[in-house]
This record gives sequence, structure tokens and C-alpha cells, in this order.
Amino acid sequence: MGLSQNRCDVLVIGGGPAGLAAAIALRQSSVDVLLADALVPPIDKACGEGIMPDSRRELAQLGVDLNCAHGAAFHGILFGDERSTVTANFSSGEGIGLRRVVLHSLLVDRARDIGVRLRWGTPVVLNPGQPASIAGERVTYRYLIGADGQSSRVRTWVGLSRGTLHTRRFGFRMHYRIAPWSDYVEVHWGPLGQAYVTPVGADEICVAVVTRFPGMVRTAQVIDSIPALREKLRDAEITSRERGSITTTRTLHHVVRENVALLGDASGSADAITGEGLAMAFRQALLLAASIEGGSLDAYAGGHGETLRIPQSMARSLLLMDRWPALRGKVLRVLAREPLLSEKLLRVHMGEDSLHRFLLQHAPQLGCRMLLPSPA
Repeated sequence: MGLSQNRCDVLVIGGGPAGLAAAIALRQSSVDVLLADALVPPIDKACGEGIMPDSRRELAQLGVDLNCAHGAAFHGILFGDERSTVTANFSSGEGIGLRRVVLHSLLVDRARDIGVRLRWGTPVVLNPGQPASIAGERVTYRYLIGADGQSSRVRTWVGLSRGTLHTRRFGFRMHYRIAPWSDYVEVHWGPLGQAYVTPVGADEICVAVVTRFPGMVRTAQVIDSIPALREKLRDAEITSRERGSITTTRTLHHVVRENVALLGDASGSADAITGEGLAMAFRQALLLAASIEGGSLDAYAGGHGETLRIPQSMARSLLLMDRWPALRGKVLRVLAREPLLSEKLLRVHMGEDSLHRFLLQHAPQLGCRMLLPSPA
């Protein structure tokens, strides 16, 4: 292979949704992009498979328009435990649930159609103190983007691993042949963890579970610990093998060094309980493209932390509820009696409203409600 084919403006390492989104955003600005990944599409991953309205809008900016032909629409989020159910509708737009491999294929098609050079089944060699190479040939680039996930090799290679791992939990995902029974993504709390139910088709749902208990706790055990789900799924056909992964909340001291930037889970993360992993990656991709179009990575370095701020704040709150069931029960009962507060919190969660403003307006009310004795 000639060296010219290994020369580009931007080399993206990692061909998941984060890397593809960055490649598309950059290519839309006429940047010459080479993307390489050791795997071959479509690339699957254990995840909840729900795309929020804000993420749909960001995907549309990348030229990927999702519709119900790709999956199934949902109108909000439902949280529930054994005693309370809280629902919140989106203030604008609908979410859509779709198989991860469908989303990946759409992103691959878009990247190819606009001229991103895609090298699948092609690992990038990163040896300490040496330049990146593909198939034994050095790659020449202006910028290198590491979008290679939580265990990022780029992060280690460039020396950006310093940071804090705040939480680490375990996630699993399966699909069931059953018509969705709800217009919501449902988040059910049980004694072993959370189960997320997302419609992904007219007769199929995705069930993702997250637990802090390692070992023998898997999808079946979490579902069995939640009576409402156990009964609904008792006779449903399983349509995919169980797939697992680790979910973390992580912050890094820096995500840029010289001409190298980290993106997506490689650059920090929020626990999957927030459902914001893809949303953060898409926002980072658009920010990165604007920064490089401006001539440097400075704007990306300065703005990256903001893409993590709200999701990580929500992760801390939700994981506190996970560790303290009595607190969780109290919060859910208060929100069940105050549906408008639930919808305002959802707006904060999606970045449509300010967390600071919400707390100024509603923290005293919530505090008083929390102090009142629970009804028998």
C-alpha cells in the first residue's frame, strides 16, 4: 500500500458510533478523514438502544434521519419500583428505539457516501514512543482522534490516562419477541439493579440490565427480581444472545495533547443509568469538528467538560438512589405526586434546561416533600 493512502487530515481510530459521528462531522466540513477499526461492521455492543429526541436532532445534523421504519418511537421515560411509578413526557419530539447494529449501519452508510475513507478489519499499531502505523506503514495526519472506547489504547499511547474512575458497574442486554406494552422507555428498579425496556420494533423490545453485583447476577436474575417484568416476559421468545459490558463514570484530567484528542467513552463517561452515552458522543463529535475547522483543538479541549457535566451529575444522583433504596422510594413517591417536576427534570437531563435554575426553583419544595412522612 502506498504511503499516500495512509496520509490524511484526520485519522480516527475506532469505528463505533462515536468515531463515525466524528468522521462524518469532519467530512461535512470537507476534511479528509481516514477511519480505521480492527472490527468489521456492523459492530454491536450491549446498550439500551434508545435514542432521545436531542440525539435524533444531532444525528440529523450529521445527515442521519431516523424514522419509525428503523425501529419504534417512544414519548418519554418511566421510572418505577415496587411501590411507585413516575412518567415524564418529552417536551419536544419523540425518541426512537432501534437495534444498535441498525444505527451502526446507517452511520457507516452515511460516512461512506460523503467520502470518509473507511478501513475495516485494520488495526492501528500504537507502540510507545513511535508513530501510529497501519499494515506496517506509518500514517501521516494533522490530527489523531481516539474513539476506541473505555479501554482506549490511544489514551494510554498518548499519555492521557490520568483521571478518576468514580463508578464501575456491569451491564447486559437481550432482546425479546413481544409487542411493546408502553410508549415509554421504562426503567425498573429492583433489589439487584435496574432493567431498561426499550421498544425497538412492532414486535420486539430490548431489555438492558445494569447491576453493581458481579458474579452470578445477569439479565435473568435482575428480571426475576422485578415482578412486573418477570410476568410480562415469562413466555416471551428470546431473539438475541446475551451481550455484556462494563459501564463506568470516569473523568480525565485532560482529553487533548498536542494534535491528539479523545472522544466518546475514551474521553470519559457517565454510568449507563443516564442513557446519555451516545448523546455525549454526538455532541463531542460536532464540537470537535467545529474546533478543527477553527484551526486547532483548543475549543474542543475547553468545551469537552461541558458535554459530561449534566450526565455525570445525573449519574451521581441516580446511583445514590441505587445504593439507598429507602431514599429511592421516597424520591419516586414525591415525583409521582408532582408530575410536572418529573418533566422538568427530564428537560434538565436532556440539556434543554439548566440544572442550576431547576434547583433554585424547586429544591426547597422537594426538600419539604422529602421530609414529610410517607403515606401508609
